[in-house]
This record gives sequence, structure tokens and C-alpha cells, in this order.
Amino acid sequence: MSAPPHPLSAVTMFSGGRGGASIARRLLSVPGLTLSLVINGYDNGLSTGALRRYLPGMLGPSDFRKNCLLHLDRGDAHQAALMSVLEHRLPAGITPERLGDLIDEIASSGRRAGRPPAGSVSGTPFDALRPEAREEITRDLRLFARRLGAEPYGIDLGDCALGNLVFAGAYLRAGEDFNAAVRSCAHTFGSPVRLLNVTGGENAFLAALKRNGRLLADEADIVAPQDGEAITDLFLLRQPIGRRFRAELEGLPAARVREVLAPHRADVTPSQEALDAIRDTDLLVYGPGTPHSSLLPSYLTPGVTDAIAASRAVAKVFVVNIRDDHDIQGLTAPDLVDLTLSYLGDPRNERGTVTHILCPTPGTPSDGLPPMPPAPRAVIDRGEWAGARWVTADLEDLGRPGVHGGRSTVDALMAICGEAALAGAE
Repeated sequence: MSAPPHPLSAVTMFSGGRGGASIARRLLSVPGLTLSLVINGYDNGLSTGALRRYLPGMLGPSDFRKNCLLHLDRGDAHQAALMSVLEHRLPAGITPERLGDLIDEIASSGRRAGRPPAGSVSGTPFDALRPEAREEITRDLRLFARRLGAEPYGIDLGDCALGNLVFAGAYLRAGEDFNAAVRSCAHTFGSPVRLLNVTGGENAFLAALKRNGRLLADEADIVAPQDGEAITDLFLLRQPIGRRFRAELEGLPAARVREVLAPHRADVTPSQEALDAIRDTDLLVYGPGTPHSSLLPSYLTPGVTDAIAASRAVAKVFVVNIRDDHDIQGLTAPDLVDLTLSYLGDPRNERGTVTHILCPTPGTPSDGLPPMPPAPRAVIDRGEWAGARWVTADLEDLGRPGVHGGRSTVDALMAICGEAALAGAE
């Protein structure tokens, strides 16, 4: 890849919580570049699932919260304080009263100098919060706390990220409009990213089926350790699968499970902001991450494929994971490309949905954990798969094994754009 970098003014990336974080963080350092991250809110694990059950209708805020961290620098006191709010985990058994004490501590922290006093509830550096951020954070936390005070049963907040409760309060303040809550929180935390939910905010829940017929009843099951059989079906449902319904489904053959779940599929609409970001971008990236929870569900959103087809992007690049993961066992990189194309309704890539596949150099990640299964030698030698150019590069961050290096991956993406632009000008 010897072409000069393409001057990018806008990049849009399909992403999840942390899989594409290093890439996004590096893109944020490019002067004059606008970064849009298109995410779904189907996370339903542990404390996030508990919060969604407590506030029926709300999507999962965790991946949005994680992406509000991208621009924050722990070396800056103000930004470290924001990070402390986003990532502070509540202790097991916390009561509404103790939550109220923590909110009061955040509200009053600006009147103290130095570190929080000994024996404080949080033990985190809230003192350095900027006044506007402190006011907005405590406003939304108090809204959630009032709901919790009126309805204190049905939720255990242990290990819940405080940032998720800021999102929950913003959701209540916005009249239970999830996308408005995302915009509000992005402003509160000073995010320079256009953080976009892929849908109009409709509530929906994930489930999956494996080749051996095993049911993965929710998003938490999909990303958890599991047997080595590949996932074959992904369902977007109006309601979560409860214990009784799950027991009924687990006794059925796979074909019957598909029939039973079909009437329960959720109807979602696309976010116009997300569609616009996909169309009006110089580079479209299908980011790395857990495909069956973070990425493939986003591609099920109506209108996304048409927006990709109409995009002015000079390149549409699929970035291959560096290491294997629970939800992609039994699948190779070409398999994941094929899945992406299938979920986007363009199985033969006839609409140019993917133009390039950026794959890490074959080998074991430097931490020794399982790598993605290698692509067939014929694919690498041919330099093509499904009509897209196959590009191999050293992408791993040697300082963080198993993670894409931001600099190396973005350099490779820009070189791809440079070559694509030259080819398009011929």
C-alpha cells in the first residue's frame, strides 16, 4: 500500500463498546476529521440487564457510555473526574439512601479542594469536575434516584456503572427518548464523537441459535463462554425471553424455534442521523468487536444497506478481529465477511457493500491467546474475497496484546483510501 493517504474529513464506523476503541481514539487525533460511531443498544448483561428490566423500554447504555471515554485523558484532572463518574461501580447492596449520599457528594465536591475527604462514599476524584458537567450529572442522577426512591424494588444496583445511571436519568428527563438521552450524555461528557444509535430508539432484545440447536436466550449468553459450535441465527425480539419461555424453546428442534420466534421479532426504524452519517462519509469502517452482539444486529436495521450503497465513501472497509472470541468460534475471517454481507442483504456483494477487507498479519497475538482462525492461503495469495480486496497488515498493538493498534490500523485505512481514490480517478 504505497499510495499517499487520502485526506479524510469524515469517517463513520460501525462499532460496539471497546472493540474499535483504539481505532476511534486514533481517528480523533486527525485534525479536521469528524468521527461518527454507529452503535446499537441491545446490551443486556448483568447490571445493564437489571437496569433495562427496571426501566422497561430503555435500551442498554453501556456501549454508549464506553464510547464517551474515548477522548478522556487520565492525566488531565477534569477529564479524570469525568472518567471517574462514567466508570465508578456501585457496591453490592447499595440502598437508595446511599445512592443519594453519593449524588450529594458529587454535587458538593466542587466546594472542596484537593482529594475527597477520608471515609467518603465514592473515594473518586469528583472534586475536579467542571461546574457545568457536575450540574448536569447530578441533575440526571437525581432524576433516577427519585424514581428509585418511589419504586425501590426490583433492581440490584451492585456493580452498576454510575455512568449508566446518568444515562438512565437523561432517558427519564427526555421523556423516555433513548436517542435524545444519548445526545444529552455526549454533551455532558464533552464527547467530540457523533455518537449515534443505529435505530430510532425502539426497545429490542437479542437471542441466537447455534448450529447444534442450542439456544442463546439473550445478549449476555451470546458473548459468554460457550461450546465451539458456530452461531447460525440471530433474532431481534420485542421482549426478552423469560425463564418459562426459554425452557419451552430449549426442548424444541432448531427449525421449530425459528418458527416460534418469528412472530416475536421486533420492528425497528433507522435513525436518520445514522443513515446520513453513513451516506455522507469519506470512509466507512465495519469495526472489530463481538459480531453477534455489537455489529451484526446493527446491520439488520432497515435502510442501512441502502445508505451504504448510496454512500460517497471512497472505501468501505471490513476490519478483521485480531483474536478469536466466544461468539465467533468456528468461523474464519472470510466467514465473518460473508455473514456481514448476508445480514446486510447483499450476500454476493453486488452493491459494493464491502470494498476492502483489512486483516491482521497471520499469527498468534502476543499474549498467546487464540487468534482468529487464519484465512485460507488461497485468499491471501489472490488478494480478494467476495469481490472485495483483501489487505494484510501488522495491526496489533504490541503494548496491548490482542488489541488493534490505533496508529497502525488508521495508517492502513488511510493508505487503502489513497489507493482507492487513485483507482477511482483513473
